[in-house]
Amino acid sequence: MPTPEFVTRLRAKIGHDPLWMSGVKVVVFNGDKLLLVRRADNGRWTLPAGIVDPGEEPAHTAVREVLEECGVHCTLTALLGVGVTAPITYPNGDQAQYVDIVFRAEHRAGQAQVNDDENLEVGYFPLDNRPQLPPLHERAVHWALNPKPGGYF
Repeated sequence: MPTPEFVTRLRAKIGHDPLWMSGVKVVVFNGDKLLLVRRADNGRWTLPAGIVDPGEEPAHTAVREVLEECGVHCTLTALLGVGVTAPITYPNGDQAQYVDIVFRAEHRAGQAQVNDDENLEVGYFPLDNRPQLPPLHERAVHWALNPKPGGYF
């Protein structure tokens, strides 16, 4: 997975020290099916997700990441909530923690397919017959299926 250039520049200055980042997760539905990706770095199934670039609106990041990763044009329908991930240490020693901004979206156009080198598989799955997701991705699906007025936080 390519590291964004702005992160590479920061890492040159701070080394492996903890870095506070903003990220998005997108719960994309096509009818009653859920869009998932199987990541190339760890083989796990997840929702489409990504890092917010400096100056980029999180909603733009969400739409961009779904298109870049999955070849799917989507329309955002809700901001579901905002949370925080646990601290992460990557295999190279870099440490990070993310503000986790979660959106709901609907499929608008395109065919779900592997569209970059970040994923091994992409597809739509019935809600009751989907691969196991990491806890924060399951939380995002729960938020999408049980929207709370004002969102989750």
